[in-house]
Amino acid sequence: MRFVRIILLSVVIAGGFLILTSKTNFNVRRLFQPVAGSVPTWSGPSAVRGAGLQSDELNNIEIYKIGRPATVYITSTVYRRNFFFEVTPVRDLGSGFIINGDGEILTNHHVISGSRDVEVTLPDQTTYRADVLVRDPQDDLALIRIHPKKNVSFLRLGDSDRLQVGQKVLAIGTPFGLASTLTTGIISALGRDVPAGQGEALLEGMIQTDAAINSGNSGGPLLDSAGNVIGINTAILGQTNLGIGFALPISRAKAMLDDYRAGKSFRRARLGLTVVYVAGDWAEALDLPSQGGLLVQQVNQGSAAEAAGIRGYRQVVVIGNAQVGIGGDLITAIDGKPVDSQDALSSALARKRGGDSMELTVYRKGRTLKVKVTLDAAPEDRA
Repeated sequence: MRFVRIILLSVVIAGGFLILTSKTNFNVRRLFQPVAGSVPTWSGPSAVRGAGLQSDELNNIEIYKIGRPATVYITSTVYRRNFFFEVTPVRDLGSGFIINGDGEILTNHHVISGSRDVEVTLPDQTTYRADVLVRDPQDDLALIRIHPKKNVSFLRLGDSDRLQVGQKVLAIGTPFGLASTLTTGIISALGRDVPAGQGEALLEGMIQTDAAINSGNSGGPLLDSAGNVIGINTAILGQTNLGIGFALPISRAKAMLDDYRAGKSFRRARLGLTVVYVAGDWAEALDLPSQGGLLVQQVNQGSAAEAAGIRGYRQVVVIGNAQVGIGGDLITAIDGKPVDSQDALSSALARKRGGDSMELTVYRKGRTLKVKVTLDAAPEDRA
């Protein structure tokens, strides 16, 4: 009886083995693999998962493919006297970007300032001489034009009036002569006032970004995640990038372009004051309306603001870790629109021209009044 059971067991094992090995996908090594769900014997990265690109990486690549062909390298030549009073050419470099098929290019004024010869190099290394069409030193803007012999790529101008802190941005330019360089980051702040240079006026209402911007990036595009230009890379703090760069909102360039196309004399509007935005706890601490506004700090002598009777600070106090001038006017609305951000004034001025009027709603010593200001015009500088 025992012998019969051994025979039957052998038949069952042999039959099972035949059935298993008859499968077309059978591999004998599977018999020695660990049971599914057990701890793997090797903990290295999965090659399949690592091979793909994340959505943000794909967006960076897509925007670079859009922006690179339209971003140009600009060299300008300025003739200066050296120590021996000899006139020698000095070359400077920067970036710019093409805005239409006619070869018009936006860049910074300081990239071509004082130059007699401006040369533009496209990404395919084609080089053209450029004509300077418009200069706007106050906003550090310039419009130049080349005469391309073939079709050129160009970028769309976006909307810089609806930007938000934290929004992703991408910068393309030629830092230190390294053409077609892409850097990415976010909008770190809006409405920043930045010194343009020694003895020069402030650059008002700038976009602050942590996207790396260095010497040579000036004039290049700051793009949003859809590939639209929302700013022109303009300035940094210090000589090299510290994670703090500044771009001019593209709305300023649009205003300049509108006047140029209409054949009008381009005269940027100036009010002539500095302000700081206060609201909420800060406003209440200063005994001001909680909805806040722009607290006037300094009024420039001989400016439109002084002529209209706008009042600056009378004393300085410390709130938290900041010094604030108090006793001046609080601007709560501009042309009837409530003030809700630091860049409200610079945005409103961007839509004005010299000689236009602006109505400011002002809170002064417990009273609200409306002040009409006739804006000054910046000196004209049209090529």
